[in-house]
Amino acid sequence: MDATYISKKELLEMYGISYGALYRWKRMGLIPEDWFIRRSTSTGQETFFRRDQIIPRMDQITERGASLENLAAELNHRASPDPEPRAELLIQDAYGLHRYPLEALESVRLALGAEQTELLEQLKGAIRHG
Repeated sequence: MDATYISKKELLEMYGISYGALYRWKRMGLIPEDWFIRRSTSTGQETFFRRDQIIPRMDQITERGASLENLAAELNHRASPDPEPRAELLIQDAYGLHRYPLEALESVRLALGAEQTELLEQLKGAIRHG
């Protein structure tokens, strides 16, 4: 990737933090899910971030005197100023709950075998009647 982006590895080295700390901050809402850009590279799949987003946020997190929980609450409050709830896709995995605003999704593919059609129809119905 070009200079607009920084790899996760470079970011961890630059700030002297662990992989675990980065993902803990993600789960806390300090770093939004959609900032994690996954790309195929010659060595496999790697994660990148936009420098103009992640560097100021990392500075804010690492220089913060108050608790990270308070910072997360502030950032999450600022990030969603409109009071209307938005439709989200929620995915629970081993790393926690991930939220994806439906308007940001380019595609969704359910891999559930024979149950796929029925579940997809239920999902479409829920979105229409939501």
